[in-house]
Amino acid sequence: MTDSTGPGLDQDGYILREGALSLITDEFAPVAAAARERSAARFGDRLHSAYLYGSIPRGTAVPGVSDLDLLLALHAPPTPDDHATADALGAELDAEFPQIDGAGVLTEGVPRLLSAPERYDLGWFVACLCTPLSGPDLGERLPRYRPTSLLARETNGDLFRVLPGMRERAAAARTEAERRRLTRGMSRHLVRTGFTLVMPRWGGWTSDLTEMAEVFGRYYPARAEQMRAAARAARAPADHPELLDALLADLAPWLADEYLAVHGPKAPRP
Repeated sequence: MTDSTGPGLDQDGYILREGALSLITDEFAPVAAAARERSAARFGDRLHSAYLYGSIPRGTAVPGVSDLDLLLALHAPPTPDDHATADALGAELDAEFPQIDGAGVLTEGVPRLLSAPERYDLGWFVACLCTPLSGPDLGERLPRYRPTSLLARETNGDLFRVLPGMRERAAAARTEAERRRLTRGMSRHLVRTGFTLVMPRWGGWTSDLTEMAEVFGRYYPARAEQMRAAARAARAPADHPELLDALLADLAPWLADEYLAVHGPKAPRP
């Protein structure tokens, strides 16, 4: 046991699990209830457990601005029909509840979530960033995690692989709504990657995008304003219509190269 630990860690230096159902504000309680009830209705016995993550279970969601993030763990690997059902559920919740701006519903099989290759990626995600909404908590079957270089590599050490696809999707976007979704998602990705790049040196954990950008800037001051701009775009993408192209052209490739130099590449998945 240590006498002191960094932000977001317990007294033994392990990352504290974020969020709780008790933190969900009154405005978003009906959204969470609908997500729980409808995921069970849509997937039935195939559903092992459901989890909220993001700002809603952290109690920081802003009505009309924040989106709903939902993970559904299925007993078996998800099929194309399962993915289509999840997409339809997300669209339904988004259309019905004006307090959310978008709804993302992920589906993953329990075997993969608990697998050794995913121990420091999806496993960590469930154990530390997901709040149980229904069903048995998979977090109880996963280890505890510290803010190490291994965790950094396995969570975000693949930017160099995914960057070409990010650029292709950005170039193919045709509508304002599609562009806004891409700006939000990709800016979040870059801010979180920048933060985990320096996370082991900082020695703590946070999911607050503004704080992530500020922590990153302490170690890379020449890139600090770019990362702050990415954090702003992640929260209000409509206010920054041209920023995504600039981020993908400059910050993202630099970040991919620096990540490889500091932590190495994420292990390829089967």
